[in-house]
Amino acid sequence: MRTVPYWQDSATPFAGAAPGPVAGEYDVAVIGAGFTGLGAARRLAMEGRSVVVLEAASVGAGASGRNGGHLNNGIAHSYPAAMERFGAQGARALYHAFDAGIDTIARIIAEEGIACGFRRSGKLKLASKPGHVAGLRRNFEAVHREADPDTEWLDRPALEAEVLSDAFHGGMLQRRSAMMHMGQFVSGLAEAATRRGAVIHEGAAVTAMARAGAGWRVQTARGAVRAGQALLATGAYTGDAFPWFRHRIVPVGSFIIATAPLTDAQIAGSVPGDRTYVNSMNIGNYFRLTPDRRLIWGGRARFSARSDQRSDARSGAVLRAGLAEVFPQLADMGIDYCWGGLVDMTADRFPRAGQAEGVWFSMGYSGHGAQIATHMGEIMADRIMGHERANPWQDLPWQAVPLHSGKPWFLPLVGMYYNLKDKVS
Repeated sequence: MRTVPYWQDSATPFAGAAPGPVAGEYDVAVIGAGFTGLGAARRLAMEGRSVVVLEAASVGAGASGRNGGHLNNGIAHSYPAAMERFGAQGARALYHAFDAGIDTIARIIAEEGIACGFRRSGKLKLASKPGHVAGLRRNFEAVHREADPDTEWLDRPALEAEVLSDAFHGGMLQRRSAMMHMGQFVSGLAEAATRRGAVIHEGAAVTAMARAGAGWRVQTARGAVRAGQALLATGAYTGDAFPWFRHRIVPVGSFIIATAPLTDAQIAGSVPGDRTYVNSMNIGNYFRLTPDRRLIWGGRARFSARSDQRSDARSGAVLRAGLAEVFPQLADMGIDYCWGGLVDMTADRFPRAGQAEGVWFSMGYSGHGAQIATHMGEIMADRIMGHERANPWQDLPWQAVPLHSGKPWFLPLVGMYYNLKDKVS
């Protein structure tokens, strides 16, 4: 079993990082080479701006290369609750922002010729208990009526054509959702950004930032650059140089396993619908097939802010047991990959984007960044350049999490709370 992300291990690595020390003057410094940062860098370079991307590790090393491979449209929240908070028009705008995020990915793939297996597979949100059916159906009815008519409710008999398990009791199908090979896309996006003129430095963790005239001096472990403006796109991997953001982002571990490739008969007997799937538990699971027919199975197996080899292995054992419970017909499948990563949660699980302390930022995607992050990178690039562009998260206030300094000591308590909710729901 390999303890590296499947997406990174099965992708062509990005080979266009700039050699030598970090130096020079640029219009914009982008911190973080994931979907957000690379989406912004490509857009800025296409508009003729000089842009440098500073990545602490390697392209796609963070959440962009460690996720479950889903591009799910629409908000993950209760739609009636979103309508109550933001009004009918506001909730609809937030829902469609995620649709626009997937459209942006499809457009970039076409423009840059990125081979990453993008496909509009549809997403199936599954009721894990009989008691969850009514609430999930109410959510479907609100979404279908108010925001997305390209949705369908599937009762339990109809699920037999989609997913074969006694664990599910109904589901909401969102047809605009998609999937792709995340590692191939992030490498292709980085290549596109450099082809357009961006400079990408890997192994260049930002250790300090300070005002330098009207711009910034950005210090890294390999040298420093000056830039007129800066965009922070580091999510859960935001470092100590940015305490304002660390007090507002809660890093939560999410863990994933990938089986050995399934046979056609095994696929027909488990996930014949070949979609992205999410269940309705608070401590839930998400799953899909890979291009080479492995079943990826992920979830918050443990409420932890750690993702290292030992922690990932412990979580992998929990995930394997959960997979066997839902799909006993796959209980004997070999597990070829086990990995983890950090999710950048906000208190209300909505993203945040804008400008704070003179730094542009977009983060807090709360486990739903793959579908929106590249799009937000383009939006923030346009805002940096002074173009009129709506930011869907502009008006959301963002207070610090009480008693949180960047290390979420309270996560085990949160896990106990959600585990209790799952037991009594």
